[in-house]
Amino acid sequence: MVAKRIIARRFSTEKREPSQPYFSKTTTAAFVLCGAGYYYYDLVGGTVEGLVRSIQFYSFAIPWYVVYRYHLFRQSPQETWDALDQKASQQALEKILQLQGFYIKCGQMAAANIGDAFPVIWQETMHPLQDQVPALPFSVITSILDEEMPQWRDLFAQIDPVPIGSASIGQVHKAVLKSTGEPVVVKVCYPHVERLLRGDVRTMTLFCQVAQPVHVPALQEMEHQFQTEFDYRQEAMNMETVRQNMLKANMPCVVPKPLLAHCTKRVLVMEYLPGEKLAAALKREVEQQASMAGKSVKEYVQEQERYVEKSKIPFVSNRQYSYWIQMEDMKRRWHNLRARLYNMSVGWLPGQVWMNYRDRNTLPLNHAQLVDDVIRIHGQQVLVDGFFNGDPHPGNILLCYYGKNEAPVLGLIDFGQVKRLSKEQRHLFCRLVIALDDDNFSEIVRLTQSAGYQSGNMIPECLYKYAVVAYDEERLTGGKHIQLFMEELQAADQIITFPKDYLMVGRASILLRGLCHALHQPRSVAKLWRPIAERVLEEDL
Repeated sequence: MVAKRIIARRFSTEKREPSQPYFSKTTTAAFVLCGAGYYYYDLVGGTVEGLVRSIQFYSFAIPWYVVYRYHLFRQSPQETWDALDQKASQQALEKILQLQGFYIKCGQMAAANIGDAFPVIWQETMHPLQDQVPALPFSVITSILDEEMPQWRDLFAQIDPVPIGSASIGQVHKAVLKSTGEPVVVKVCYPHVERLLRGDVRTMTLFCQVAQPVHVPALQEMEHQFQTEFDYRQEAMNMETVRQNMLKANMPCVVPKPLLAHCTKRVLVMEYLPGEKLAAALKREVEQQASMAGKSVKEYVQEQERYVEKSKIPFVSNRQYSYWIQMEDMKRRWHNLRARLYNMSVGWLPGQVWMNYRDRNTLPLNHAQLVDDVIRIHGQQVLVDGFFNGDPHPGNILLCYYGKNEAPVLGLIDFGQVKRLSKEQRHLFCRLVIALDDDNFSEIVRLTQSAGYQSGNMIPECLYKYAVVAYDEERLTGGKHIQLFMEELQAADQIITFPKDYLMVGRASILLRGLCHALHQPRSVAKLWRPIAERVLEEDL
């Protein structure tokens, strides 16, 4: 019956309307949109959660990006920018705490003023992300421990349910080994975090391809680094390698010893370092100095800024800090002597309150020495060892205290983003460091090209400026915000090929300079790395 109808229709002489296209325009558009949507869905992790997170990010980022660009075009006054920063940063913090994941890392970069790229208002608003990231309940952590190392209850005599730190991919708990009584740190990776962070980075990359192309290579390299950052066994081996390198070179720092036998893909057990994050130590220092001066923190900071401006000193030198610390140490010793005499005499009388003693950690920190040490330590890693941490932000640096009357020691943690340089790469970069310190234009351009940088027009001036700003200092920005400077540089001659290994060296350099800016200690990285570079070339060649 059906066949008869088909034949009758085919050979019928009746006039029929022209046949319609198999797919209408609407249907075709729907297929295209669905295909694009599926592609994007897969790009951000292949989960509904990843898609929702991406939409939430764009619904916040795009409107604010347009507003900022509008005020930049209008050249709005500073008062307008301050009000804008206040409102935008507060909303950004709320969105970051809602989404967490990779966006926590972005907020921490703003708090640390990485690359001197963030206004003070943004730094202050994002500061809670340095040490107050919401942690998962301890029951979730124990369930992960049960999966990863079922024998953990036999390994630890106790484990503190309150984390001593939490970050974008996991949280850290202090524990005690049952066998030796030694305090250790247990770092636990959050469940499903790798998939979420990959989706977050891809979302950010797509946004930057339109809004901030200069950041795309760094984000792509960051995603590549996730191959090791989410495997704590690899991080433990990285940590041990860096620890041995630092011990061999007698660097002024400590690196925790990992307990390799007890590390799994999602759990890292390591030596406990007695100290605090550098950012927290610096904040505490300002609060102590303000309290001793009888002022609020704001009043104390403003007074110090006025003093520096009045004295026209660009920064306080190592020698000046040493002299100041010696004076404060004499005051501390005199205070402790008075306290001891008082407590051993009048203090015994009824109703008398004993005087407190002041430990050495109440003394001001030598910011100049601290900055020099941090930069030289990473110069050793990059130029000598060819094995360096590509993420040396203040949250990954500790101040460790091993005695009441001993000076604090730098502690290095978090080795998930470690990069290697070959001998040839190290030698080329050593030559670039020397050329940067000499400000040798032609040599800087030649070595930048040899490193693998390729731009659209290969304009020497643009390659020179990029190398100086990426690896040394910001003196060529002319007072411009580094973000705007890099955008203008890209517009003049877009960098097409970034050598990934050197890209991470540049990122480390910018992070280190972010610490310098935070401590008001401007530095030329090339000047501090030059002696190391010359020694490497002399010994190897």
